[in-house]
Parts: sequence; structure tokens; C-alpha cells
Amino acid sequence: MVTIAKQSSGRTSARDVAVWDPLVRLIHWSLALTILLNGAFVEDESKTHEWIGYIALALVGVRLVWGLIGPKHARFAAFPPSPARVSRYFKAMLHGDRTVHLSHNPLGALMAYNIWLTVIAIGVTGYMMTTITFFGVDWVEEAHEIIFGWLLFSVALHITGVTFDTWRSGVNLVRAMVNGHKNIPEGRGVE
Repeated sequence: MVTIAKQSSGRTSARDVAVWDPLVRLIHWSLALTILLNGAFVEDESKTHEWIGYIALALVGVRLVWGLIGPKHARFAAFPPSPARVSRYFKAMLHGDRTVHLSHNPLGALMAYNIWLTVIAIGVTGYMMTTITFFGVDWVEEAHEIIFGWLLFSVALHITGVTFDTWRSGVNLVRAMVNGHKNIPEGRGVE
């Protein structure tokens, strides 16, 4: 759904596009909460830490299924992971292109896949630490910590990218992830 806003002079001022459905937004913010809780507030070896980890894995699992069956902008086809698309995106940005991507831009797509895979890897190593075979095995614990460090780095890059793309495109991406709509400024191309 695209809504065109009119200025009092009758000119088109912006387009309001419904992009992120409620499930995508719920999963996004819930996953962010699980990362924050397990990273900053919950004791590492507690049952609460373990259950929050399982919730994070479940959220990613639901999101992956939703990427196959969900609405248009939630589907993987809307944001395929493609180094070629990233290269074209960088070149276009360097030439001043401010095209708005309705789903994830090519860098955002790579980051989404990266974060999902990283959460899965953290969950797998976390689960391994609860098994008889891998309980107390140093390399599993170290892998779990290293992968979590990578997740924190990725989240920092994600926030930086969101900030940059909000500035570059003029679309408040945080607001879009809250209300589900991208308000596209006048004169911006849409992809």
C-alpha cells in the first residue's frame, strides 16, 4: 500500500509505503531484546540465559520460515544476499544515488543474514555446552564467546548502517521498524 501525501499547493511531498508487517517487527525487536538481556543483564551460566538463548533461536527460526511464506517485503526474494548487488549499491551511492529500498538495501540484506546465522551459531555452541559430550570443552566455550563478540560487532555495524542510510535516504528506518511504514521523501527513487 502506497499513500501519497499532498502539500497544500497540491504537489506530491512524500509516499508512505507499508513495508514491515507486525511479525517482522515483533521478531526484530524481540531478538534485539534477547541479545541485550543475555549480553548485559543475565548471568552467563544461568537457566535464564539458556532459555533466552532458546527464545532467540526460535525467533530466528520463525523469521526464516516467514522469509519463505510471509508477505512480499519479508520474503528472501525481496532482499537476496548478493555481493554483486552490494557492489552496484556502493557504486550508486558514490555517485550520489539516494534510491530507497523498500525491503533491505543490499548491505542491510547481508547484515540480516549475518545476524541470523550468528545467532544460530551461538545457539548451537550454547546447546553443545549443555551436553555430556561437550560440557566443559574449552574450544566450544571459546567459540561461543567469539561468536557472541562477532554478534556485538555486527549489531554495532547494523546500528551504524541504519543511521547512515537514514541520513542518506531521508527515510527514518527506526520509525519504519516501529510502525511498519517507510515515509519516502519527494524525489527519491524506489527499488
